[in-house]
Amino acid sequence: MKRRYQDLPASDRTRWIIAHRGKRTTTDYSQPHSSFLELERAADSRLLPTLTVLLRSRECPWHCLMCDLWKHTASHPVPPRAIPAQLDQALANSSHPRLGRARQIKLYNSGSFFDAGAVPPADYSAIAKRLYDFERVIVECHPKLVNDRAHQFRNLLSESQGALANNPPLEVAMGLETVHPIALERLNKGMTLDDFRRAADFLLEHQIALRAFVLVHPPFVPSTEALEWVRRSVTFAFDCGASAVSLIPTRLGNGALDALAQTGNFSMPSLRMLEDALDEALSLRRGRVFADLWDLEKFVRCKSCFGPRRARLESMNLDQTGQPPLGCEVCSEMSAA
Repeated sequence: MKRRYQDLPASDRTRWIIAHRGKRTTTDYSQPHSSFLELERAADSRLLPTLTVLLRSRECPWHCLMCDLWKHTASHPVPPRAIPAQLDQALANSSHPRLGRARQIKLYNSGSFFDAGAVPPADYSAIAKRLYDFERVIVECHPKLVNDRAHQFRNLLSESQGALANNPPLEVAMGLETVHPIALERLNKGMTLDDFRRAADFLLEHQIALRAFVLVHPPFVPSTEALEWVRRSVTFAFDCGASAVSLIPTRLGNGALDALAQTGNFSMPSLRMLEDALDEALSLRRGRVFADLWDLEKFVRCKSCFGPRRARLESMNLDQTGQPPLGCEVCSEMSAA
């Protein structure tokens, strides 16, 4: 009889997760996975056109239970100059007829920007020079890989932009995921809350802004307690100095979570749960909170009210305020109040 994931020793979890994977989409480093332009509310309340670039790079050294980003990565280190070349392609589409020219950029690489095998440090200068015209650069990184490379890259951005010390040009997004002690340990993230706090302290000490990712209903958190643990997690992130929190609904589709779902150990959050989570987090009034709308169709239970409810979430992301609830005559479900 096969042992359940939650009964495995920590040393066997990575092997179990990898065994349940499908195939990668590509190992090609010649072009970014994708890029897109949208508006985001900045810390100073302006609406900034923001270019998000999904770079192709090496997979993160950790193999988190909930992660599906590995699909767009390779297992070998990124060659020199590949990331600047990908960035050049994305920057060719950094303006929009309606939104205007991007003022903020997110460089997300499906892993850790400060992993030397994912983004070669020798390319930092070339990357920074390409970003001189952006007010803020946002990258992602595992808390255990936040180190002097972050400080080095921040200094290069400052030199390139001539940025003032009280206007940090760099922001690092770290996955907090959840403060639920059992769930966090079982996510195979290789991180404790103390690790997150230490990384946050390092960033703030070096005048680097912090953004946190928080999961909505990760595995091993009971559905009846999901919103409470979102609230606790968001509060912890802001206590650590985060200026923004992104709420990520936990998705099926990476193999491992699908296997857990088949045994009744995971279920995706509903659209209503994401709405409730955003309402709850915004009500704390501690900082900006964004609901991640990527692949939101996966959480749809009623097509009739999905469009208006998505638009409501988009509006809340931009305005950072609650919106009147929406009802649906077809499914009779109310959006969050």
